[in-house]
Amino acid sequence: MSYVVDFKNVSTVGLESSAVGEALAGLRANEARYYMNKYKHEFTVVPVSESQETLDYVSRILKRERDIEFSAKPLETSSFQVENIKMAFVFYEDGLAVNVMYTVDDPKKRAVGFKLSEGMEVPKELEGKFKFARQKSKLAGTIRGSFFVIKGEY
Repeated sequence: MSYVVDFKNVSTVGLESSAVGEALAGLRANEARYYMNKYKHEFTVVPVSESQETLDYVSRILKRERDIEFSAKPLETSSFQVENIKMAFVFYEDGLAVNVMYTVDDPKKRAVGFKLSEGMEVPKELEGKFKFARQKSKLAGTIRGSFFVIKGEY
């Protein structure tokens, strides 16, 4: 069952099992607001049980590019294309959001982003490997984020 994320009335629907569910819901709503404002795209998430293909895609890129496999339980995914950019998201129970931005016509603009919900620790899989910048959000509080450039073809 898909869920269109409401960024005006933030809801923890689908994220109830997360210890930082409120912050993760704010982070998810922050993404929804961004895509609506920039591309007029409704940000829709799907339970991971119904979106194995998206989870596999993101996991494959993480494994091949940086040998990263998260131990946290994935809860939801989102997959869509806006203009020439394919986007894939995975939201994890520990509060981590991973996104893959893959431009279809420009290999120089492909990256994996990590966003940490307020109140969560840096996952052990990312400790010491990435520096995290802080960003303030009305919806999500303080978000810490980092990224790496994708070198391969997916």
